[in-house]
Amino acid sequence: MHEDETPTYYTATRKYDLSFPSLEGDIEADVVIIGGGFSGIHTALELAEQGVTNTVVLEGRYLGYGGTGRNGGQVMAGIGHDLDAIRKDVGEEGLKAIFALSDLGPQIMRERIAKYGIDADFRSGYGYMAFNARQAATLREWEKEFKSLGSAHEIRYLEGADVRQIIGTDVYKAALLHMGGGHVHSLNLLLGEAKALSEQYRVRIFECSPALAVTHGPRVRVRTAMGSVTAEKLVWAVDSFNNRVEPELHGSTINVYAYNSVTEPLPAELIERISPIRGAYSDIRPVIDYFRVTNDNRLMFGSSTQVVEHIPGDLKAWNRQLMLKVFPYLADVKIDLAWGGPMATTKNLFPQIGTLSGRPNVFYTQGYCGFGVTPSQIICKILAEGILGGSERYRLLSSIGRSDIPGKDHYRALLVSLGKLAHQISGYWHGRR
Repeated sequence: MHEDETPTYYTATRKYDLSFPSLEGDIEADVVIIGGGFSGIHTALELAEQGVTNTVVLEGRYLGYGGTGRNGGQVMAGIGHDLDAIRKDVGEEGLKAIFALSDLGPQIMRERIAKYGIDADFRSGYGYMAFNARQAATLREWEKEFKSLGSAHEIRYLEGADVRQIIGTDVYKAALLHMGGGHVHSLNLLLGEAKALSEQYRVRIFECSPALAVTHGPRVRVRTAMGSVTAEKLVWAVDSFNNRVEPELHGSTINVYAYNSVTEPLPAELIERISPIRGAYSDIRPVIDYFRVTNDNRLMFGSSTQVVEHIPGDLKAWNRQLMLKVFPYLADVKIDLAWGGPMATTKNLFPQIGTLSGRPNVFYTQGYCGFGVTPSQIICKILAEGILGGSERYRLLSSIGRSDIPGKDHYRALLVSLGKLAHQISGYWHGRR
């Protein structure tokens, strides 16, 4: 079985029995969105809330097939990995404006869940974890920066024995607790949004309808196997599943694989030992381990390979090894499911947003670099502003350069491995190793 086809915790615990037909026939719309993951559905919902409901969403497989249904469900602050990487594009004032958006993602998510009554198992509480003194110093800086945003949530630095207040392990030397973050059942969040889109706003959604060809012009035509959509504006929201249909976007990201696992249900007292706050966690290394407890008392644990890019032969065993480094007392715990999948990554490790060259009515968002659950909320709100005529923050984010990655189709694993090595070396000098 290909790694993209394995069942996930999310598909096994989905709460919404939603399905949508394939597109048959030729239809028209104001906006057509290609991609039924977070980017596509978030953007459609943002547009609908602004009165643009004549929108069509085309999903090649089923909603949440990509990264939306395979991630760790981490609700974190921020947008990209390292804002210094985009300094040359936006300058110091631009960096400040982008950092000011850091807390917006969790806020949008909370408001949306409340507004539409979405059952997505949202829970507050996030721990950023440090293994050593360099990383601890970075967390102390993050504490100052996060507090400077005026968050209404508790933000607290912990070190030494106090780390045990939030997590049951001795491997970390320090932690930054951020109660504005937390975790969510990402697939149920997506499906709850799709339910609101289709039932409240009458937005048309089609599954099993991959885009086969696009004809550009003042009105854009997207052809599928059994129909087409003609619209004034097009949005590409396919992230790691472009498959060369749009060459300009295909060239500027490269797929990196990440893997997750989930344990069998655990006794409440063991969950309490693992996570007194029943929260989500990640270390701050260039390639992070990330984990959380689920609302049904399991431990979900995920990561990517640290340097050499490869697909482990036994995902359960690979994830177990990482989990036991943090929680050695879980040696007798069974891993129920393990899965993996691609995530589109950019050279500067920052999401891409804008319009295609010479095509002002063709928009896109892609390249979340493994951090799409929360930043996609921010990015898609801003993308919708661009579609509706523009805004200062849309102009800022769309001004960030988008570079091609030569050789990505033939040397993906090698290029990703070299990129990870460079990222690890850079991380040492920036207090992340």
